Amino acid sequence: MNKTCPECGDKIVGRIDKKFCSDGCRNAHNNKVNKDGKNLIRNINNRLRKNWRILESLNPDQKTKTTKTKLEAKGFDFNYFTSTYTTKAGTVYYFVYDQGYLPLDGDFYALVKRK
Repeated sequence: MNKTCPECGDKIVGRIDKKFCSDGCRNAHNNKVNKDGKNLIRNINNRLRKNWRILESLNPDQKTKTTKTKLEAKGFDFNYFTSTYTTKAGTVYYFVYDQGYLPLDGDFYALVKRK
């Protein structure tokens, strides 16, 4: 039985269950399949990743305070977060994955990490 590579069309040599002729073709095929369909999704994911990295760098001890100016200077975008958490007292924490922030008085922010 002659099988051909779905990526490049070359003949596949080797194991009977082999699907691609090389690792390069396998990677190229999977990159096409798993590629974000739209630039919007890719851009939002990049923004979330950047916000997460900023919070992670400013919060090495799992809990700290910082200013809005510091966050903005590093490029933090307050419009992008993954979830919110409201306490029983009505306080709203904003989370980017496991890194969170809480707006405080006077342009200060409490940074926390969810366990």
